[in-house]
Amino acid sequence: MAEKPNKSAESPTRSSRAVPSSRLSRIGRLGSLAGRIAGNVVSQGAGQLLKGEKPALSSLLLSPKNISNIADQLASMRGAAMKLGQLISMDAGDFLPEELAVILGRLRDDADPMPKDQLIATLNQSWGEKWQDDLLYFSFAPIAAASIGQVHKVITMDGRMLAVKVQYPGVKKSIDSDVDNVATLIKLTGLVPKSLDINPLLQEAKAQLHQEADYVREADMLNRYRALVESTDIQNKGSNAFVIPQTFAPLTTSTVLAMDFIEAQDLDALLNEPQDVRDAVMTALMTLFFNEIFHFKLLQSDPNLANYQFKPDTKEIVLLDFGATRDVPDAISAQYQALLNSAAANDRAMMQQAAFRIGLIDESHSQTQVDAVINIGMEACEAIRCEGAYDFGQSDLIARLHEKGMALTMEHNFWHTPPVDALFIHRKLGGLFLLAKRLKAKVDMRKAAGTWLNL
Repeated sequence: MAEKPNKSAESPTRSSRAVPSSRLSRIGRLGSLAGRIAGNVVSQGAGQLLKGEKPALSSLLLSPKNISNIADQLASMRGAAMKLGQLISMDAGDFLPEELAVILGRLRDDADPMPKDQLIATLNQSWGEKWQDDLLYFSFAPIAAASIGQVHKVITMDGRMLAVKVQYPGVKKSIDSDVDNVATLIKLTGLVPKSLDINPLLQEAKAQLHQEADYVREADMLNRYRALVESTDIQNKGSNAFVIPQTFAPLTTSTVLAMDFIEAQDLDALLNEPQDVRDAVMTALMTLFFNEIFHFKLLQSDPNLANYQFKPDTKEIVLLDFGATRDVPDAISAQYQALLNSAAANDRAMMQQAAFRIGLIDESHSQTQVDAVINIGMEACEAIRCEGAYDFGQSDLIARLHEKGMALTMEHNFWHTPPVDALFIHRKLGGLFLLAKRLKAKVDMRKAAGTWLNL
């Protein structure tokens, strides 16, 4: 039977809010938001004028009050409105003003869960109205709530414990309009450089979101990925470093994904582990990344920390959320292996050739621009030239790359959108670098990538 609502430990820390499911209601939310922002601009601007000050429009648009309003409204809408903020903050955050990064960065936090009556109506559509009679236990309090759906703990009649992800209503139908409307809202701030063409990113965001909203596809990707990981000795020790849940087909639909519930802790639990454990976990994750690109040809492209959990008793990493999993084309895999080897051999000519074939540079770029790109590439891959373990905790690599990336765009006027496959590979690797820094891990990158290095 379904659980009766109570104030258990699983109760959400955030209050539930209904997900606006119709296109008109979602447009109305953004229109209301724009109206509140405009009202705040007028009132705050008038106040500054009365004090004899000349207000700047950008500072009025991105006042603390407006920043809070924007983040709160996008979080309450969930779906593509929230996911787009996550994508832009992770992919283009280095190029955005600090104020806008604050708005978008907040959207990486948990979303507001939907209320019980909306949840029941959603499950009635997917499972039929008698679904509560077929389950031993269903927790109405979600154990997680994110941009596309929220997760509930379930026990089947035969005692199998599941994690069930329920998609918010209206998400699929609203993806394209949500992306367009939120992009317009972001552009209205006037802080995104006009020379920064975010349209390719927006189109890819739409395509990815449509894929992530198909839970049958995600179940297929999860099963493919798990089979590949289980057949590969990531740590070369005869045992696997990873745990990946199995899907449960009887309760999986296009909008509901059922899988094994795995007891684990947030990745921050690793911060309390000794150095050798943190090093081993990060080494396994880096080795897994190289397998994804060169062996699996299948990339779980979302580096969100919520997609990883840790089992302190077994020191295993739990991998979750395969909605953003994508195939890696053979040609891209081959050229990234060439790029990896060029970095290991410190061969600039070889790296330039690989970067050209990938599409990171093209004939329109000057030699000065090309040299700047190769400089960044070589610096980004310095760990692969390190003899022994590279100390990510003591490295300022991320700060250096940020500085050089900004110089590339601002000083060298390099506004170039690389192929989508390259963007997702870089995004995943960047997320792993940030995690290694956070864990103060030491990783022998040459050993992790050894299978694919021609040394």
